[in-house]
Amino acid sequence: MKSKPVELIEGPKALARFNTAMKTILSVPRSEMLRREEEYKKQSALNPRKRGPKSKPKPASLDPADDA
Repeated sequence: MKSKPVELIEGPKALARFNTAMKTILSVPRSEMLRREEEYKKQSALNPRKRGPKSKPKPASLDPADDA
């Protein structure tokens, strides 16, 4: 099955489409992206059948000052 040819647009219309797409992508604040990524990582860590490299647990601090 052949795929459809990619629509190639040049000129001012292409720039307008690019600017619109970038505004859509960049409209999300960085803090929101970081929050969503952290939420995703927590959710994916709960999957017992995860494929690929496993994340390592953070080592406990060996500094006795942290216990107080």
